[in-house]
Amino acid sequence: MTRPRTPPASETPATPLQWTAAATDYLIDAWQRSVLYADIRRQRGNQYRAHLQEKVPNVLQFEAELVMSGQDLPHPVNYGLVRIIPGDDVKIDPTKRPFIVVDPRAGHGPGIGGFKPDSEIGAALKAGHPCYFVGFLPDPVPGQTVEDVMRAEAEFVRKVAQLHPDSLGKPAVIGNCQAGWQVLMTAAVWPELFGPIILAGAPLSYWAGKNPMRYAGGLLGGSWLTAMTSDLGAGRFDGAWLVQNFENLDPANTLWTKQYNLYAKVDTEGPRYLGFEKYWGGHVFLDGGEMQYIVDNLFIGNKLATAELVTSDGVRIDLRNVRSPIVVFCSYGDNITPPPQALGWITDLYRNDADVAGHDQTIVFATHDSIGHLGIFVSGSVGRREHREFAANIDLIDLLPAGIYRAEVEDREGNPADDPYLLKIRRSGVDEIRAIVQPDPASERRFAAAARVSEINLALYRNFAQPWVRALSTPLSARWLQALHPLRIGYEWWSDLHPLAPAVADLAEQVRAQRQAVDEENPFWQLQQRAATAIEYMLDRYRDHRDAIYALTFDTLYGSPALQALAGQSIHDQNPPRQHPGDTPEHRAYIASEQARLQAELVQGGLAEALVRGLIHVLEARGETDERIFHCTWQLARPHLEQAGNAGAIMAAFRALIRRQARLVQHAPDAAIAAIAQLVVDIPEQTRQDAAEFLDTLVRQTGAPSPQEARRLKHVLALLQPTPGRSRGRRPNKARD
Repeated sequence: MTRPRTPPASETPATPLQWTAAATDYLIDAWQRSVLYADIRRQRGNQYRAHLQEKVPNVLQFEAELVMSGQDLPHPVNYGLVRIIPGDDVKIDPTKRPFIVVDPRAGHGPGIGGFKPDSEIGAALKAGHPCYFVGFLPDPVPGQTVEDVMRAEAEFVRKVAQLHPDSLGKPAVIGNCQAGWQVLMTAAVWPELFGPIILAGAPLSYWAGKNPMRYAGGLLGGSWLTAMTSDLGAGRFDGAWLVQNFENLDPANTLWTKQYNLYAKVDTEGPRYLGFEKYWGGHVFLDGGEMQYIVDNLFIGNKLATAELVTSDGVRIDLRNVRSPIVVFCSYGDNITPPPQALGWITDLYRNDADVAGHDQTIVFATHDSIGHLGIFVSGSVGRREHREFAANIDLIDLLPAGIYRAEVEDREGNPADDPYLLKIRRSGVDEIRAIVQPDPASERRFAAAARVSEINLALYRNFAQPWVRALSTPLSARWLQALHPLRIGYEWWSDLHPLAPAVADLAEQVRAQRQAVDEENPFWQLQQRAATAIEYMLDRYRDHRDAIYALTFDTLYGSPALQALAGQSIHDQNPPRQHPGDTPEHRAYIASEQARLQAELVQGGLAEALVRGLIHVLEARGETDERIFHCTWQLARPHLEQAGNAGAIMAAFRALIRRQARLVQHAPDAAIAAIAQLVVDIPEQTRQDAAEFLDTLVRQTGAPSPQEARRLKHVLALLQPTPGRSRGRRPNKARD
């Protein structure tokens, strides 16, 4: 007898026989999917075990060679510097600045910055830049510290600069996630080594925003648990606990969506799933003291954003000392490092735009609407768009004057095949950052109380419990605790070592040969999809209620006057819990001396200073710039740079010239522009005329000037013309001129 026909996708079964046929098709498909799902999970276990046996486990998709090992340094660390070997289809320009991608040590192994061809490394290579990668071994050097890692990273950047003496700029460094704060701390101590710094999904202000993870330290009583975990690990902190925290943020994805997505797309999803799980399951370790420093001073103490950290040799780690442009790339879809945590350090350090300019610091930020945390590093769409534009226009970013800017990547008109995107940079400010961060003094007081309670609990643990825990912990007990971690068990229990694995593998081969996939319009398949959606929705609602309870509990506990009093806070004290770093007498004296120096430089310089000052004044009216302006200027300047011998030194001088003149225009716009006539008073008339024509051509090549730009341009051109009776030694007199 012939089996009843399964109705077409557009039809609903109308008879019992058709319903039976649809159910049969679904059950066969469900059985086969279950077998294939189990087999892919078996492969995941095999992959996990093989990954652990690698000498330097990583997920880099690019060939690399070791350049420098951190284990050979005076203060050894488990980090290393490798050079990315470009493929045959990639052409590297040796004069372009090198890129260094630094991966985070946040529980996972290295390689996320080069996990796909369309990644940070891939974007830098496609732009023609030499590329390097900083990764790490699974085990730390016993006793290594955060300062040791900073010293190693400084040596890596110094080494790359030495390998590229003909580069037009200092190395550009990308810090991913936790590597971002590490890179920025290093640049604050050794600012002379760094070119532009790109921070991708990097947390720097840990009390900001609404991220539920920020409540964890307070709800657990502080960092005593970190110390106990390290003690139980015989001096090592198991990074699997950090990964567990990430897993807990999204229980729907952890417990259901990720597994169901593999099951539902088992015929095609296997390779992508295994590739990601190789990274996600590559757990690494941190030294106990190293992790304690991070939790006490950053996660709970939040001391980095207000310059409260001091190195062992007395150097204050002040992010305002960074002289390189800082590019912050974050996303509203990131539940690990949302924009407030990525940008909050700016409002912590700076009260207004004049404060930013006074420290000669350039900050560029870009936000994405929806991409998740890992998507910032591994999403192909982000790699092809944002990261490629950052890499292709890194020299433009390096020339930006002091201030805060917002970068946006737009579709280029006409969508040309060579570069379909256009990077636009517009002037922003502290107020726009503040609107994103939304600082909350009351919330800061609660977190300050939690930090003080953490210090008390840590001291109690160290004085009364730590000696006993350390006495009872051995390397053998530490290995058993690590092996029994819930995340590791999930990888280790099901692999070829399991007695049922060979049978499942053989059965999976038979299923692939006789695969009968059900139609997606099958009513039972649709019922399964609706059930999956309902389960995901239920887990999301559980997460939302759980996070709301966490926030309410934290605010109630640490907002109580009694606990705040125990933490040393008075309800009558309205001062912020963290002193603003600009309030010290030394800082006020520094700002006053800078203002005096700028005032003296208003009438210093010659034709080059006058042209740059005039160009900045005209383009300021536009309010934004894009890569076309830079390319136009670069084409005019490059022949002169190539004839100058050391092009890198000339480029550095060109950058210093632009930034200095921009600061003068910001400091005293009217006086700085009026002084142009005085700067060129000794220049021959024909030279001034040629300079005026050059400036006019340059402005018009970057686009038709607006009425305001045209007025400014006309004024600057007039100042470049000779004026009888003006001498170089006389200062401008507003009443006379």
